[in-house]
Amino acid sequence: MSTQTSRRSVEALKSEVDAARLQAGQLAGQAKLDAQKHADELAARLEKAQAEQAQKVSAVSADLSQVKDQATATDSKVAAVTTDVGNVKTEVATTKSDLEKTIAQLKSTQGDMGVQSGLIATNGKELAALKALGERNYTEFKIAKTKAPQKVGDISILLKKTDPKANRYTIEVIADDKHVEKKDRTVNEPVQFILSRATIPYELVVNDIKKDVISGYVAAPKVQQSRTAKNNN
Repeated sequence: MSTQTSRRSVEALKSEVDAARLQAGQLAGQAKLDAQKHADELAARLEKAQAEQAQKVSAVSADLSQVKDQATATDSKVAAVTTDVGNVKTEVATTKSDLEKTIAQLKSTQGDMGVQSGLIATNGKELAALKALGERNYTEFKIAKTKAPQKVGDISILLKKTDPKANRYTIEVIADDKHVEKKDRTVNEPVQFILSRATIPYELVVNDIKKDVISGYVAAPKVQQSRTAKNNN
């Protein structure tokens, strides 16, 4: 039964109680007693109906309160998500701006083969900017002086000597089954070498020189051709 229907039922019972009591007041003897009893029964039904109505009203109020609480919680979550989205957009914009500034500061120089190099990174932040730019494939390395060459991407490198005070080093690059020595190269100098499948030189850059250890990266061209295609040409 709906709240509106319940209210109508209570109002109807009130009218019946009033009518029964009025009738009881007009009668005498046993008829009056019977009428009074009927009026009391109606009054008891009215009291019960009113209690039920009050309970339903209370339940509806509780439901409304819960709905309001849920709506408030939802609004809070939406506001939080909106704030998070706004923060992410700000962070993305800041990161993009920082990346553009870093890339703008990078320089290109002539490599040891006399070919103009790509942009050169001198630290981790600049290398991350180059990776984000995506013009070449970058492979980082940290190589110690050993007897055997160490694999770095498509090539192998053998560290032969380091001079930390002068920021110089000597390595042997093994690529396409050829051994090429790069002697007394300096820190952040683009060391270039050609692979048969590459259309432009590979570049090796050492950013840090310590006793018997060098670290840096190799930049490989994005566009390469297979050995079969090279032979056919």
